[in-house]
Amino acid sequence: MTLSEAGALELDAADPGHRELFDVPPAQGGKYPEVAYFAGNSLGLRPKATRTELLEDLDAWAALGVEGHLDAARPWLPYHELLTGPAARLVGALPSETVVMNSLTVNLHLLMVSFYRPTRSRHRIVIEDAAFPSDSYAVRSQVRFHGYDPEDAVIRLRPRPGEDSLRTADVVEQLGGDVALVLLGGVNYLTGELMDIPTITKAGHLAGAVVGWDLAHAAGNVPLSLHDWDVDFAAWCSYKYLNAGPGALAGAFVHERHLGADMPRFEGWWSTEASTRFEMRPEARPPATADAWQVSNPPIFSMSPVRTSLELFDKVGIDVLRERSLRLTGCLSELLTGFEVITPADPARRGAQLSVRVPGGAGALSRRLRFEYGVIADAREPDVLRLAPVPLYSTYHDCWRAAAALTEVMD
Repeated sequence: MTLSEAGALELDAADPGHRELFDVPPAQGGKYPEVAYFAGNSLGLRPKATRTELLEDLDAWAALGVEGHLDAARPWLPYHELLTGPAARLVGALPSETVVMNSLTVNLHLLMVSFYRPTRSRHRIVIEDAAFPSDSYAVRSQVRFHGYDPEDAVIRLRPRPGEDSLRTADVVEQLGGDVALVLLGGVNYLTGELMDIPTITKAGHLAGAVVGWDLAHAAGNVPLSLHDWDVDFAAWCSYKYLNAGPGALAGAFVHERHLGADMPRFEGWWSTEASTRFEMRPEARPPATADAWQVSNPPIFSMSPVRTSLELFDKVGIDVLRERSLRLTGCLSELLTGFEVITPADPARRGAQLSVRVPGGAGALSRRLRFEYGVIADAREPDVLRLAPVPLYSTYHDCWRAAAALTEVMD
């Protein structure tokens, strides 16, 4: 580690983020008052505006009762539309292609109802072997629901022997004529690898497959262009880099070319056109937008923190954040020289995360960092410590603290 503490503080003065907009928890150990927070890839910190704006929505309920649907300062009936534009801009989509609803895995299931349509000759699903377990559960259950054996129908991609990340060429090679769906993580949760989304999407289409993406670790982390990349569908959560709180509502994307198409889809109260919703007809009239995939009346008090966060991203800009992310993560990478970092070294192939392989007991190590040094990192047993310098609120001094603490503990 060559960067000094004073040098880290100088970098922060020259390249500040937006830490003042967030509530940073107090440290439970070490000599600094606040934690050095590197777990934003698991749960982002709370924006200070969240409390105020959520209470405003709650107060509308107290003051207006049911009339808040139309008369609140932010009326509840069209409330989800306040999130559509910012969410679309964040992932590089059209507003008509984007909707905020449900949770991530629920959205993946609702989208697979439409996009996983297996046949005897084409029914396999490609995922990465290091996919987040929930994705694995989801695709295996979908395969079983359609009468196929997950052990045969789910193709799990593994890196080459001795490597930790997937090569794009190796992914493309696995996209044979029996593949119905490619469903990969845009940024892998374990290694932090940023996949080549446009190349893999194009290759999947050439192979005759539908291509969807889990963007849980990509949305709010890296710039995305889902519409231009011709992605069929995607889903993401809002509680990691989007800082909308634990279990926050998720997002979904359906490409424009599928909107209005006659395809299988589950429907409910919010699937029908807003203009005819209160005609109370027994048949739904789905709009030619991603709203057609909504099922239920949106939970306003769960949408409020997502709206607050998305407005923050709109003001700062994902491209600006990506540039600072590259600088922060590059600094941390240099500070971790000598450690076994399994995240790709090429900055273009990673987001705001470096995964470090440590001797067995990553959980015990993360607890020592927290209670002895005030550094919060995320552990994945048995031997991976995940450090995510989030460009909105992380600092160079945080990076210095993490590297110094890790060096001392490992020594």
